[in-house]
Amino acid sequence: MSRSLSELGDLVARVSDIYAERNSIARDDDWYLLKLQEELGELTAEHLKSTGRGRLKGATQKIVQQAKEDEAADVLAMLLLFARQNGIDLDAALERKWFSHLPG
Repeated sequence: MSRSLSELGDLVARVSDIYAERNSIARDDDWYLLKLQEELGELTAEHLKSTGRGRLKGATQKIVQQAKEDEAADVLAMLLLFARQNGIDLDAALERKWFSHLPG
């Protein structure tokens, strides 16, 4: 997969719109941030399982790894949605905040 952040944001927004409509969810500024926090908590739980600091509840390491990958995707998706909702240009922010430190 090779898509820009903008393209990923568009796709994620389409899925989020479907999810919100099917589940009668009213999304506002708080919802996006709270969902991002929720997904980060779920990623943290899977990380703790994968490092032996959380209960596996019968899951294999392969299942835990896949769950960790899925939760990381959820965090990224919610970050893209949060940025979109708040008019944040992540490409520009990365250039300014991170990539300006690269040589040359």
